[in-house]
Amino acid sequence: MSAVKPQTPRLFIKPYCGWCHKAMRWLEDHDIEYERIDVIADDAAFGEMVKLSGQELAPVMVVDGQVLADFGPEELEKFWSRLNHK
Repeated sequence: MSAVKPQTPRLFIKPYCGWCHKAMRWLEDHDIEYERIDVIADDAAFGEMVKLSGQELAPVMVVDGQVLADFGPEELEKFWSRLNHK
């Protein structure tokens, strides 16, 4: 039986958002590959972010169906630890 490969984490961001830049820096500092999605440049991505998170604030992280919305680095670290991604 083969293991299911986890989805690439998706990070919905707004380019001028300080929290978004902190989230990207945290992920990069921990060598975590992720897909960055600019919701200002892409209306469909903005709609998807709102549908997933229930709100319009960024950043929003989606990993294997788990959603973390409108967060700072401390919340991201706790969220990531619960996912058992190292």
